[in-house]
Amino acid sequence: MTSSKSYVQYILEQLSELDEISHRAMMGEYLIYYRGKVIGGIYDDRFLVKPVPAAQKLIPTADYEIPYAGAKEMLLVNDVENKAFLKKLLEAMYNELPAPTPKKKRC
Repeated sequence: MTSSKSYVQYILEQLSELDEISHRAMMGEYLIYYRGKVIGGIYDDRFLVKPVPAAQKLIPTADYEIPYAGAKEMLLVNDVENKAFLKKLLEAMYNELPAPTPKKKRC
């Protein structure tokens, strides 16, 4: 199953209070970036974030879910209606996320 464009647009609207939010389609699903770092994605109409300590602390009862076969578990964000919470969550996660990997130059 793939994520619906309407759900993707809804999540992007909920994240609109943050600067530098972007997304990229990947095989019917969507990676979500905050200030250039991957914070999670939208998989099967579920907003999942990386399970960094800040996210685990802010959503301690979150379900761990697998976004797709063979992937690592991520945290399911249930409170997607709360823009202030989403802003706080992503801001808290930012420093704990790895820096983007530089793209390799092709010859």
